[in-house]
Amino acid sequence: MTISKNARRFAGACLMTCASFALTGTASAQTIIKMAMSSVADLENDNGMTAWIMQNYVNSHSDNLKFEVYGSSALGGDQDVLQAMQLGSGATMNVGGTAVYNNIVPTGGVLDLPFLWQDFDHVGRALDGELGRKLEERFEESGFKVLGWGYSWGYRNVVTNGKAIEKPEDLKGLKIRTIQSPVYVAALNAMGANATPMAFGEIYTALQTGVLDGFEHAASMVYSSKFYEVTDHVALTRHLFGPTVLTYSLPLWNQLSEKDQKVLTDAASFAIEVNRALAPVRERQALQQLEDVGMTITNVDTTQFQKDAVPLQDELAADLDATDLLQLIRDAK
Repeated sequence: MTISKNARRFAGACLMTCASFALTGTASAQTIIKMAMSSVADLENDNGMTAWIMQNYVNSHSDNLKFEVYGSSALGGDQDVLQAMQLGSGATMNVGGTAVYNNIVPTGGVLDLPFLWQDFDHVGRALDGELGRKLEERFEESGFKVLGWGYSWGYRNVVTNGKAIEKPEDLKGLKIRTIQSPVYVAALNAMGANATPMAFGEIYTALQTGVLDGFEHAASMVYSSKFYEVTDHVALTRHLFGPTVLTYSLPLWNQLSEKDQKVLTDAASFAIEVNRALAPVRERQALQQLEDVGMTITNVDTTQFQKDAVPLQDELAADLDATDLLQLIRDAK
């Protein structure tokens, strides 16, 4: 799918949405949907945009549902939110990277293997096929209804304070924050860094106080969360690409009427379409925005990292009991 086609779809979708917003009813909602995310609820990042679209779609298409968005870990850290969703309490929905589920749905860690994804379209082809269907079953077994697979707005890069990363050896020994996921930790350690798992909400202060030398994330998230205030450099390692996923608490999903479920699935489909259309554009824009606020952007030769990643992918996939899923991803290239 080309960017120009995505842009046309996005424009048309916006027109449809704007028209539907005018029809918003005034009846009181009976069911409150609490969408949780660890990132800020900001249109500058992928999760914030997805949540905003769903909120406006649902609230303009249903008198029975009231959609609320809670950003910046307002309902708790990722693991607290997911555990509450499994029980049908606390947050109703979550939008975020697939990696935060790795401790609950281990096979899903196959999506987060290093240097795995060729490009955005590769992600879509894989997740829209048998791979996505198999993973949705695994998520349901763990208490989550998957409503859609999205794109992170860019590959994850290493972001540092003070020391720029210009060659792979520069990473050696640096304390780099990553997601609390065995796969992410293994990937960063294999690259020579000292991977430091930490909740998203703790990163800013840890960078300020020198607890961390850096972290890794997509450029759009670096910009929207203002991490440029406490870091100086972005090294284009493009080592990981974690897809995003929209999930609903399965116990709460089963309490909804078919009509309400359809509103939510339609809203999710719309949000995912826009998310995917914007991803390549927003990655380029975010890198430019970071450069504009004074960050340095450096290219890093990752050839050896990519070669070393293949056996690591095989090893980690076997540990996750996901060798068959890894093959589906490779076949989708």
